[in-house]
Amino acid sequence: MSPADAELGARPESPAFAGGVARRMWQALEPYHAVTYFVPESRRATDRLGLKGGWMSYFGLRAAPLGAAPAGLVGAVFYNFHPNRVGRAIPAAWQAATPSALVEARRRSVDEALRRVLGDAVGSAELAEAAELARRAAMAAPLDGRVLAAANAALPWPSEPHLVLWHAQTLLRESRGDAHVAALVCARLDPCEALVTFAADGRAVADELREFRGWSVEEWADARSRLVRRGLLDPAGALTADGAELRAWVEERTDLAAVPSWAELGPESCERLVSLTRPLVSAIIDGGAFMSNNPMGLKPLP
Repeated sequence: MSPADAELGARPESPAFAGGVARRMWQALEPYHAVTYFVPESRRATDRLGLKGGWMSYFGLRAAPLGAAPAGLVGAVFYNFHPNRVGRAIPAAWQAATPSALVEARRRSVDEALRRVLGDAVGSAELAEAAELARRAAMAAPLDGRVLAAANAALPWPSEPHLVLWHAQTLLRESRGDAHVAALVCARLDPCEALVTFAADGRAVADELREFRGWSVEEWADARSRLVRRGLLDPAGALTADGAELRAWVEERTDLAAVPSWAELGPESCERLVSLTRPLVSAIIDGGAFMSNNPMGLKPLP
């Protein structure tokens, strides 16, 4: 058993459980949700509905549970995308297809993709067990103040186990993501500044992250300058001691905000869920349904 696996044996009230396990469960499960945006089935589904381009597909599928939300709301909830990137996709996505049609297209395309990459495992007892554990955790995911998580929680649960597991992880990751945005706001890091510190922390390649989120070279440089003035970056763009402390604080708050879900399961069930989902996530990665250079800086569990 690796040190990380051993950490799952910590008591729910211990610091090791509170922070480490919450982050570990995100690493273990996030690729199962990420198929939503990284598989060709999703793009084909939105193309058929008349959405144009990958970004309209992404924003339309992810924001659809909010209803026909304006670009400003979608940008605020997603937080770190350039407003122009959001504005080119929203509200055009709602003009091409209703949010309810996109919610259904998302479910169907994920169903097709998971059946393709998981094969016979879709009908396995192990996947069904994982789905029930994840559902328990998701039902305990905090929703207060968590807009995107609450919007997804209002959707009906699927019946098929492979989609139950996907929907559960959708709720878990959006609850975590909403809390992450709250932590960034409390840290007084605006959307571009949050990305700059994320890259400076070594979690992503700066130019790739900047382009992916739609910020210009000039806007990125301006954000760096603001962070230098705050003493969070040095003139070379590296995190200072204060910057590293603030970055760690954001990540710690994000992890702690996800604890209720995993405390609901407890250490043994968390460990069991990791074990059950490992082969599923491996199949997803091997099937090309997860980006290795993802903008979250997520490195799946080995």
